[in-house]
Amino acid sequence: MAITRDQLGRDEQVVLSMRTHGKALIVPVLILLIASSLLGLAIAFFPPDWQPWGTYAAVAVYLLVFIFAVLLPFLRWLTATYTITDRRIVTRRGIINKTGHDLPLRRINNVNYERSLTDRMLGCGTLILETAAGQPLVLPDVPRVERVHVAINDLLYDTHGAPDASDE
Repeated sequence: MAITRDQLGRDEQVVLSMRTHGKALIVPVLILLIASSLLGLAIAFFPPDWQPWGTYAAVAVYLLVFIFAVLLPFLRWLTATYTITDRRIVTRRGIINKTGHDLPLRRINNVNYERSLTDRMLGCGTLILETAAGQPLVLPDVPRVERVHVAINDLLYDTHGAPDASDE
C-alpha cells in the first residue's frame, strides 16, 4: 500500500501497512452532503429570469467547494500511509509533492500512544516514537493504535536481542 516491494531492503518484511484513520473524512462528507443539498435548493428556487446563468454560478461555486473541501482532503487521506517493517517505520504522504520519513527501529528508545475520548470511540490514536535525537516522530490518527503499539514493541524487543533460555 504505502511502499512497493522494490522499496524494501533485502529480506525486509512488511509487518503492518495502513492509512491514517478515516475520521479525517467525516467533515468532508458532511460538507459534501450540505453543499449538494444547497446546490439542489438553489437551482430549484432560482427565479426563471436567473436561468441559465444562476445555475452556472451555483454549479461553479459547488465545484470550488467540492474540490477544496472534499476532494483535496480525500486525496490527502488516501496518500497518508504508515508502514511498519521488521527494520523500520515508514511514513509517506503527499498528492503531488511526496514526503516520506524512514525511522530505523534500532533508533527508537520509547514508544507511547495517546487516545482522546473521540479517538477511543473511533478506534484510533496518536503514536509517539521517541529517539535519542530528542525530536519524537508523532504519527497522528493511527488505526487500532494499541495493536500497532504492541507490534512495534515486539519488533523492538526482537531487534534489541531478547534473552534466550539458552543464555542463562
